[in-house]
Amino acid sequence: MRASSGSVMTKNGAPPEAAAALYAGQIMHQRMKPVGHRFSYDVFSLMIDLDRLDEADGMSKVFSVNRRNLLSFHEKDHSGDRAVPLRAYIDALLAKNGLTMRPARVLLVCYPRILGLVFNPLAVYYAYGDNGALSAMIYEVRNTFGERHTYVCPIGPDDVSDAGVRQQCDKQFHVSPFIPMAMHYQFRMLPPGEEIRWRILETDKDGPLLAATFSGVRVSLKTGKILRLVARIPHLTLKIVAGIHWEALKLWIKGVRYIPRPQAPEPTSAWSEGRKVNHGYPHESQVGGAAE
Repeated sequence: MRASSGSVMTKNGAPPEAAAALYAGQIMHQRMKPVGHRFSYDVFSLMIDLDRLDEADGMSKVFSVNRRNLLSFHEKDHSGDRAVPLRAYIDALLAKNGLTMRPARVLLVCYPRILGLVFNPLAVYYAYGDNGALSAMIYEVRNTFGERHTYVCPIGPDDVSDAGVRQQCDKQFHVSPFIPMAMHYQFRMLPPGEEIRWRILETDKDGPLLAATFSGVRVSLKTGKILRLVARIPHLTLKIVAGIHWEALKLWIKGVRYIPRPQAPEPTSAWSEGRKVNHGYPHESQVGGAAE
């Protein structure tokens, strides 16, 4: 994210006041080595306020919370337990990993269920303090093997600039069978406002290997808007899952080495200034020494 003139964060505005909204845009993946490979396609994501789920449930006749509909959001898809409210799950996760003050607001950006089906390769939580400033980011990552890992990243003193949020961590979790584990993530995130942007650069000790981006424009969660988006981008969930496997096949045809799935790590890890935090002590990066 690069500011053209003035602050990109200021131009983008504050987080939506609505209990929920959509962001329609495009994802792109660009692989740099050992072969070049690029793809992009249209998607739309849901932003939802975890304290206002009942309000979000009434915003459209074709959208529901914790109930089946054309579009829906289910807390258990993220908490893993129907009996655990998602806000309580996130509060406990943040408290366990170093955030002493309970956030005043938590927004989640993820793919919604479409006719009951969903797959979220990445869902991102934005935690805000009483002053409206970001206090933490949570990156919830899934793979197609049914596993999940959550990176908890409290906002550090130098993480936010006029251009957005910049954070980093070492890869802990097997995602693509064509990318090894000894990798480092650099997150460049424009929080939800009029637009939203994600940029994740995956690097090894020799430099960048993969860039993945999502950019979207805010769309109100109204019945007409939902119907038009679903008509333009039908079968979103199936498109995502099929696309993952189709692009994997093309990489295999290009001769990229298949990497067997290692044992799954612990379900969460906490990071501060690019270093893993365990019992209050930072650990050095395992990718080329200390995290840069």
